[in-house]
Amino acid sequence: MQYQFKIKYYAHYCYEIINRLIITYYYLPNFIKLSWWGINFSSRIKFDGLIKIRRLPESKIEIGNGCYFSNKSRLNLIGINHECVISTQTREAIITIGNNCGFSGTVIGAFKSINIGNNVRCGANTLITDGDWHLDDPRTSVSKEIVIKDNVWLGVNVIVLKGVTIGENTLIGANSVVTKSIPANVIAAGNPCVVIRNLI
Repeated sequence: MQYQFKIKYYAHYCYEIINRLIITYYYLPNFIKLSWWGINFSSRIKFDGLIKIRRLPESKIEIGNGCYFSNKSRLNLIGINHECVISTQTREAIITIGNNCGFSGTVIGAFKSINIGNNVRCGANTLITDGDWHLDDPRTSVSKEIVIKDNVWLGVNVIVLKGVTIGENTLIGANSVVTKSIPANVIAAGNPCVVIRNLI
């Protein structure tokens, strides 16, 4: 029994060491990619896997300290369907990400402005976009700014659409589609997303 107990922990520690080596391995190519695209970012960013990124000329992308981008299901066992994708779709677009945010296979696509605060958690396969993506279609409407304030937690598969502000400390439940602004300090969920209860 004692031998099996030790083996169990050795496997765990080896797994953790390998994952840290992989994160270190991916830092340099992601650093080069971010620098190539002219992204303002901190050297304290961590990556598991390669991110996809594109910044149009004159647009801006800023990433704060201590952010973590998980691109592989190895470290997020709820399941990640794709890499993190960050892009500006117009020359006027701005993406600002605060400090200590976490992203798991998250897509962030800005036509106008997406502002993400500090300590924001984005669960697996979340999508944040402020536009309709087919600007040549007459059925589309104008892009509208998104603001996600500090300490917000987006559950797995949450979609945040244009014109939305999510207040501080709010939790958005899994598979929700956020089409209208949500106040601070609440739990909200559904399609469309609505407030379920207050946290304070």
